[in-house]
Amino acid sequence: MRQSQAARSQQSATPQLIQSMMDAWRVPDLRAKILFTLGMLVIFRFVAQVPVPGVDTQALSQAFDQQALLGFLDLFSGGALANLSVAALGVYPYITASIVMQILTPAIPSLKAISQEGEYGRQRINQFTHWLTVPIAFLQSWGQLTLLRQSGVLPGVDFGLNLPTAAMLTSMVAGTLFLVWLGELITERGLGNGISLIIFGGIVARFPSVVGQGLLESGQTGSLLLLGLLGFGIIFVIVMFTEAQRRVPVQYGRSVFRGGRMQRQSGSTFLPLRVNSAGMIPLIFAFSIIILPATIASYFRDPLSDSFFSRFARFLTDTLDPSNFPYWAAVFFLVVIFTFFYTLVIFQQQNLAESLQRNGGFIPGIRPGRPTQEYLNRVIIRITWGGALFLGIIAIIPFFVTQATDVRSLTLSSTSLLIMVGVALDTMRQLEAQLLMRNYEGFIH
Repeated sequence: MRQSQAARSQQSATPQLIQSMMDAWRVPDLRAKILFTLGMLVIFRFVAQVPVPGVDTQALSQAFDQQALLGFLDLFSGGALANLSVAALGVYPYITASIVMQILTPAIPSLKAISQEGEYGRQRINQFTHWLTVPIAFLQSWGQLTLLRQSGVLPGVDFGLNLPTAAMLTSMVAGTLFLVWLGELITERGLGNGISLIIFGGIVARFPSVVGQGLLESGQTGSLLLLGLLGFGIIFVIVMFTEAQRRVPVQYGRSVFRGGRMQRQSGSTFLPLRVNSAGMIPLIFAFSIIILPATIASYFRDPLSDSFFSRFARFLTDTLDPSNFPYWAAVFFLVVIFTFFYTLVIFQQQNLAESLQRNGGFIPGIRPGRPTQEYLNRVIIRITWGGALFLGIIAIIPFFVTQATDVRSLTLSSTSLLIMVGVALDTMRQLEAQLLMRNYEGFIH
């Protein structure tokens, strides 16, 4: 009897994740979705290896060794910038356009009216986002090529308003739009959010080379072990804050006609308000803003000139260097501000108080309508402090980890870990929903 109980307990100890993956693989349509998603990611990695014409690879490698800013940008492009690939911009111009549209939609009455037209309105907003992606991609590709040309990466190219420059800019913009198209195909026919998975695939593809370089160049076994432990600790904290939420109790009351008379029925549920409802958007926004002044200043930096502009440009590039403390202090400040700003903008667009009142729901002890909205605003501001400080600390952890471990060749990007963990959890939830529809137990059961 005891042996049979032990056998059953051993069987129940089988990892739920492995069992769920086996269940998903047995379902033909889910297997097709998984294979389609993996195939699109493989195509993305092939495109990331196609360079733009006229690149001096040796000068490109030296430029990355000398400028920490380029290495930081390359981590988000999944190694495509190190090859100066047509996919060097990744899907970040599209993300920037999406953020701009989310901010402009409640501020511009015409856009707000379009967004409230259901599925048609969402398609129109998505179309505007695609249009806005093109000029943003042109500007970002111009900035990257200008920065690299000053490092001698494009020796045979007379950078300006000419055909070779137009060809390079067009190829990089086309690469971005192709990746956006791949991401939308994954969302439509595959599994998970396609744009997020493109970012996830780029970061995962870059990590092995970064880790391998750190292991080869550093002989500090103790520091590397400490770095690994800190990495696991950061992942644990990221998962905890990503899943953390404040559950606001909500009651529903309705009248139904039963037995020849009206009866009052009621039910209770909760409204989940996430501590980190802004996700990774404030980090991307903050890093984009902090990188912009240094990038512009690098155009005017002349070590042989003693003019005011040259001195100011040298001051900006030296101060806003990722290896200096002022850079990370500014990042922390911007992340906290953008977390509050983005959370409140998105929260106001949801109109939760109006939706509750329209569906007969109310928060116990709070009057429907404006008092409910004010109460929810107070709650979201209070819990957003936790999310804002969490994101700010996540953003600046690489600086302090590098100082503690003294492993300069291996930078632990907690921002990349946040993106990877968030995308992985979101994909697992979607696969779990697909499994539960087919009477299987999911990953997070």
